[in-house]
Amino acid sequence: MPLKVGVVGCGFVGSTAAYAMVQQGVGREIVLVDMKRERSLAEAQDISHAIPFSRPLKVRAGEYSDLQGCRVVVIAAGVGQKPGETRLQLLERNANVFRAVVPAVVQAAPDAVLLIATNPVDIMTHIAAHFAAQLGVPRHRVLGSGTTLDTARFRTLLSDHFGVDSHHVHGYVIGEHGDSEVLTWSQATIGGMHLADFARLRGIPYDEAWRQQVDQGVRRAAYTIIEGKGATYYGIGAALARIVDVILHDQRAILTVSTFVNEFPGVTPATFALPHLVGGDGVLGCIPLQLSDEESTALQRSAQIIADATESVIKHI
Repeated sequence: MPLKVGVVGCGFVGSTAAYAMVQQGVGREIVLVDMKRERSLAEAQDISHAIPFSRPLKVRAGEYSDLQGCRVVVIAAGVGQKPGETRLQLLERNANVFRAVVPAVVQAAPDAVLLIATNPVDIMTHIAAHFAAQLGVPRHRVLGSGTTLDTARFRTLLSDHFGVDSHHVHGYVIGEHGDSEVLTWSQATIGGMHLADFARLRGIPYDEAWRQQVDQGVRRAAYTIIEGKGATYYGIGAALARIVDVILHDQRAILTVSTFVNEFPGVTPATFALPHLVGGDGVLGCIPLQLSDEESTALQRSAQIIADATESVIKHI
């Protein structure tokens, strides 16, 4: 199995994902592609200088043709929102970017899994799958980073509160990667125990006011970070590196990635995040969750928001 990875779009997110892969030793070769050749060259050179301090692999800049043989291609290309521009206008401009990028990637690496990072990631994943399908790429080989980062934020806050290593905290954020996302409190556990039971065992507070604080901490995290430093990239870069590693080595991990969901009871078909089994061929299946009534209602609302926005864009491309 080839251990070659492509990254298209060398802004903060794409470059940080490549750097995270170097630090974690993901793959053997990383090819950076960007519309601005000088940017991909500079990023490849800078990241390469970290290799002696991390893992032995090769990082280089290239063109789309250099993606040949890639097992995974991360697509982080896109344009930023202009002052006064609506979300729909931004979506339409990014859809036009993907109209060129996705076919170029598929033509160079027809067997690759496409991992979408461009925001709004759920809708952009749907658009990428739309263009890729025209070239024969099955939907399961196009996935978005979804709420992998939001899930990590949720587990981090729970870890801090309960004083437990975050690797042993389990809980998912599902739905939109955005304002309507759903924290699945009913499914969150530590050591197999529900949070309320663990809190009683350890004598730790667990009430609605604290849950609301965590909810806002997860939901508003990006806004807080962007206000402070202009962009978020470390967390999502690490998340992308993790997803790439899972695909390269067919690890069969359960991750909250985005893909088209059309059989979740009571939920409008749309591209959004749920726990999915991910392996070497992309998304292998959905892991059903037994949600509370409140969570089910919130997920339906989130899916409907995505479906409406997606429909408004798809009819223009």
